[in-house]
Amino acid sequence: MAGLPGTRTVHKTCNLCEATCGLLIEVADNRVVRIRADEDDAFSRGHICPKSIGLKQVQEDPDRLRAPIRRKAGSGEEAVWEEISWEEALDEVATELAKVQVRDGNDAVGVYLGNPGAHNFGTFAYIALLRQALDTKNNYTASSVDQNPKHASSLFLFGNTFSVAIPDVDRTHFMLMLGANPVVSNGSLMTAPGFRRRVRALQERGGKLVVVDPRRTETAALADEHLFLRPGLDALLLAALVHTVLDEKLGRTPHFAALLDGREHLAAALAPFAPEAIEGALGIPAVRVRALAREFAAAPSACCYGRVGTSLNPFGTLANWLVDVLNITTGNLDREGGAMFPTPAVDFAGLVELRGGSGPAVGWHTRVRGAPAFNAEQPVACLGEEITTPGPGQVRAMLTTNGNPVLSTPNGRALDAAFEGLEYCAAIDIYRNETTRHANVILPPTWSLEHDNYEAVFHQFAVRNTAKYSPPVLAPPPGQLHDWEILVELSLRLMEKKLAMKRERPHVRLGVRVLRSARGVFHPRRVLDWMIRIGPHGDGFRPWRRGLRVRDLEAEPKGRDLGPLVPSLARVLHTDAGRIDLGHPVMVGELRRLAAERRKPSAGEDGLVLIGRRDARTNNSWLHNIELAVKGRDRCTLLMHPADAGPRKVSTGMRARIESRVGAVTARVEVTDDVMPGVVSLPHGWGHHRPGMALRLASAHAGVSVNDLCDEQTIEPVVGNAVLNGVPVRVTAVDSA
Repeated sequence: MAGLPGTRTVHKTCNLCEATCGLLIEVADNRVVRIRADEDDAFSRGHICPKSIGLKQVQEDPDRLRAPIRRKAGSGEEAVWEEISWEEALDEVATELAKVQVRDGNDAVGVYLGNPGAHNFGTFAYIALLRQALDTKNNYTASSVDQNPKHASSLFLFGNTFSVAIPDVDRTHFMLMLGANPVVSNGSLMTAPGFRRRVRALQERGGKLVVVDPRRTETAALADEHLFLRPGLDALLLAALVHTVLDEKLGRTPHFAALLDGREHLAAALAPFAPEAIEGALGIPAVRVRALAREFAAAPSACCYGRVGTSLNPFGTLANWLVDVLNITTGNLDREGGAMFPTPAVDFAGLVELRGGSGPAVGWHTRVRGAPAFNAEQPVACLGEEITTPGPGQVRAMLTTNGNPVLSTPNGRALDAAFEGLEYCAAIDIYRNETTRHANVILPPTWSLEHDNYEAVFHQFAVRNTAKYSPPVLAPPPGQLHDWEILVELSLRLMEKKLAMKRERPHVRLGVRVLRSARGVFHPRRVLDWMIRIGPHGDGFRPWRRGLRVRDLEAEPKGRDLGPLVPSLARVLHTDAGRIDLGHPVMVGELRRLAAERRKPSAGEDGLVLIGRRDARTNNSWLHNIELAVKGRDRCTLLMHPADAGPRKVSTGMRARIESRVGAVTARVEVTDDVMPGVVSLPHGWGHHRPGMALRLASAHAGVSVNDLCDEQTIEPVVGNAVLNGVPVRVTAVDSA
């Protein structure tokens, strides 16, 4: 389809979710005219979802911040804000954070990185510089909400947090999926745009998709079989499947069998999980569990995939570990159609090894609760108490970047109140939202269409190896700063302020000045080129060797296809012994804990547990201020099974009060058999009712926050991940029938 008259067309990768879809964006007079799918994109091949229109709507949103603002006085609805210059804003933030650290120690400042930061190469490249400048243990990210269990299980098995096995979905013959809905998400730690057509292709070649989920999701509706499973029982089912595989000696011998240790320890730890022994707790007949294990093991190729549902429960790391163990013990790891490792142009696993490896699984524990830290970050479920509990190391100031933890982390009300008590707060964000309304200064970066990008994180987890560099679509306003420029400038100022306040020796301050003078050398494009050149497809900085560089990708705006996934275990296996330990002591310990607690997850006195869900039109909490996300029917509703609604005298359209240990919300009900009895579901990311925001459209369609019901005191014990599924709740009717 030809572009409209008077326009130019720019190839761009959508950065609103993990699908990384290729777009054609038509531009005239520095404005977006139209956004459409790129049929020739090397990866997405014409797939597009409604969110892509959000790029234009956010760009034009009158509520989006375009200059730094400072809160002059007051809070909430009484707050008075003013625009200030970048010079004044950056200097104030650096000065105030430095004051707190010099007075109370480096750990007195906390930093939170939200999900959008992973979609921005500039942020991803330079957040480390900010952390170095702050030098605080109080690092928090969205990873401890939903994905650290997978990184931990990959570390235990393969020796690297980025050695994540991805389903070779385009060539498999049997896919077992737990707690994931890629028809809506297009994959998560499995970048797979157009998953609906991938399912059709699987079925057309005679394959089978089995989905295990407490809700009949959009993906489950396409599956050959859907099994209901109560939240939190994923590890129990997986343990029974692996037990059956070992007990019945199913599956092929893996080609890497000589690299496997600990089979005896694994078999012994799985002894209590015979399907017949756990049938009552699991709620799935033992005969069906054994049949599922046999089908999986007998398929020409098979892959097991678990995602958010397997992570957001008290056995998240164990469940993710067992996903890979099932693939390993059936011979389906590192082979075509099984679980494989991508070979991305920017290879994070290799980069981690260059800097000395992933390090210990747990570096330290939190100050207040003693919860485990993981991968140099603390569990965000513990952030509120770290702010409110006095003593050495108390968080007295915060810097948030691209994140809204008040809505996206457990017990948002308590965290909201904790932020209110901070001595100082700053934010890098394009909106004044539920979290950034607490800031003293907000630093707004350019929007996605105004800067170049490379989706390095999500190429790492893609079901096919591709590479694509996206140029800017629009010119930013004069004087506007990109995320990376804000991070670099703020980091340098922080170092300078702290050195000056501590009266450090002149030669130390000289070192910072040298860094400042050289910062132009470190444009993200240069960093990206360096990462690509030392990666698996690069030239290794050897001019005589042909290899990929950024300039090659600039010449191929549709992206470069680097081929299907190939066996790569030898490249990604980075354990100290160079072997895979199926009897890892941490995971064996978790199997013992599971055996001791093999019962249904605790429900409240009402017998109900809560799960979240996602909508294809939205992205976590920050895409609700555009018409695309809120038009049409109300999407922030409570799904409830008829068997649960009837006794409570609740029907579709009525309002109900949902109450947990930490709070209560009121939402309209949809009665449906798409959720299993005993389970109710609220979507994630809503709750835009708090005073002091500047999100007019979102506030008019506020909804309620599911995380106002989630208990921050309940965490997964291996990595401290938040437990957001299986929350005990009580539901009562508000409207009369």
